[in-house]
Amino acid sequence: MQRYIITGAPGAGKTTTLAALRGRGYAVVDEAATEVNIRLRALGRDEPWRDLGFIDAITLLQRERLEQPAPPGTAVQVFDRSPICTLALARFLGLPVTPLLAGEVDRMVAEGVYQTRVFFFQLLGFITPAAAHRVSLAQSVAFERFHVQAYRDHGFDLIDVPVGTVEERAEVVDRHIRSRAV
Repeated sequence: MQRYIITGAPGAGKTTTLAALRGRGYAVVDEAATEVNIRLRALGRDEPWRDLGFIDAITLLQRERLEQPAPPGTAVQVFDRSPICTLALARFLGLPVTPLLAGEVDRMVAEGVYQTRVFFFQLLGFITPAAAHRVSLAQSVAFERFHVQAYRDHGFDLIDVPVGTVEERAEVVDRHIRSRAV
């Protein structure tokens, strides 16, 4: 199974591009942090990232989604973020890197769980408000640097996905994956 990661800071256009890739027939695995954020807000926590278990909840959901069987005949999965993104988030928020997260990052790197070339989406230059996250463009720019550093620190190569239309960006990803098809 080839597992590709799509990453970038909030406001980079990952979600809409992933929907386009899903429309092209790719098995897309949704982002865990957004779901954890929504779940905790539903429990009345206005700032879920302040919860001590926030990082571990994301890590556990990422692992759960990774372990779910892919649809029959699937050779490629495209993941909206990975535990490296969760590591970047912890560092950005000034939270400790939990033993669970550190172990998951070490495991995914050692086992080669994901392709080592990661699609890095450049920021669009604006932020579309969303219920799951409240981040300014300036915060997103800063967060972007944490992502780049975290992936590079763990030996991943970033494939730049420049600003463009959703279809142009989906084509960058699709073309690269097809060129690597086994």
